[in-house]
Amino acid sequence: MQKTLLKSCYFWGVLFIFGMLSPGCKKAKENVSQDILQQYFETNILNRDFKVKLATQNGTDLTSNYTGYVFRLLETTVYNGDMTAIRNDSTYSGTWNTNNDFSKLTINLSIPIIPQSFIFLNRSWRFTKKALPVMELAPWGSSEDIVLHMERL
Repeated sequence: MQKTLLKSCYFWGVLFIFGMLSPGCKKAKENVSQDILQQYFETNILNRDFKVKLATQNGTDLTSNYTGYVFRLLETTVYNGDMTAIRNDSTYSGTWNTNNDFSKLTINLSIPIIPQSFIFLNRSWRFTKKALPVMELAPWGSSEDIVLHMERL
């Protein structure tokens, strides 16, 4: 009987300790994941040159609207900053921002008056794939048939 009681106490003691440590492990795992995502975003996307590799809306290919443009997300913080679109002697400026888990990218090119084709780019996007050199994006919170692929140069 004493052995059974001792085994039971041991079992419940180990279970209690495991239960107390588990939330701490989960938090540590979340912090490590967040750090990895942030490092990936900073290293591979921010302050890098990109071109539009594919842009489609409802089956219509819009890619040629962006031929020759080089896009860059400049880092103010890891979550936001300025953005430029440059082609030849023309420079367009705006801003970008992302959310805490780097799954959303909001683009707002607005200075000076932007070409009509940039309205397509000015929206919140969700990453469907970050397998660089190509970022694959789709509209955030929408199932519209819109695709944007940006290739790192």
